[in-house]
Amino acid sequence: MEVQIAVSKIKKYATSSSGDTVEVVERPNGGLSVVMADGQSSGRGAKWVSSFVVRKVISLLADGVRDGAAARAASDALFTERGGKVSATLNILSVDMQTSTLVITRNNPAPALLAYGEEIKILDTPCQPVGFYRNTRPLITEVPLETGLTVVVFTDGIVHAGSRDGRSMEVDTCLQCVLEEGDPTAQEITDNLLQHAVTLDQGRPVDDTSVIALRVTPVINDSKIRRMVVRLPIES
Repeated sequence: MEVQIAVSKIKKYATSSSGDTVEVVERPNGGLSVVMADGQSSGRGAKWVSSFVVRKVISLLADGVRDGAAARAASDALFTERGGKVSATLNILSVDMQTSTLVITRNNPAPALLAYGEEIKILDTPCQPVGFYRNTRPLITEVPLETGLTVVVFTDGIVHAGSRDGRSMEVDTCLQCVLEEGDPTAQEITDNLLQHAVTLDQGRPVDDTSVIALRVTPVINDSKIRRMVVRLPIES
């Protein structure tokens, strides 16, 4: 098997910077974790909040702390720093090689999508963002790593897409359409979902928007090389 992780993101229209932060960290006992946070509001203030949360989480994960404990610690740290007046949503996707499982950690009211082949399950049990209260606990779902598994998480820019015109984005339907078109890569999934959201917003995103897709696919070749590709547009 091979795990693909892809991220597509765009900032809110007419803002200086995105309030979303996404980072990838190697787990000390094998595997990878991708961490995404969306700071309250938008612009530089939101960016500080999301970066604060993500840095806290990835430092703990790199030290071998479990995902749930890292999420709780980040929430407590933000609460202490800002007195419970600022929040952030948080998602962690972890490929745990010790247990051969995918761990999905949510402190995000927006759902996560879990697909086996073309069958999609929506993980939408209500949960709290981090930072407002002490001892805020995440929701954790753990599933076996197996070929055909796809997980998609996103910030609320996806949820709010189209809201200017009273429209909304049915993310599960969009994902279903992408999966039915063949065997998309993780990058094709995130690009398709983000582009649909931007189209609903008529090219002017109503909020910072980030999408992460993780796919488990058959091994394309027997190479043991790990690869990561990042593309960063530079505005002139």
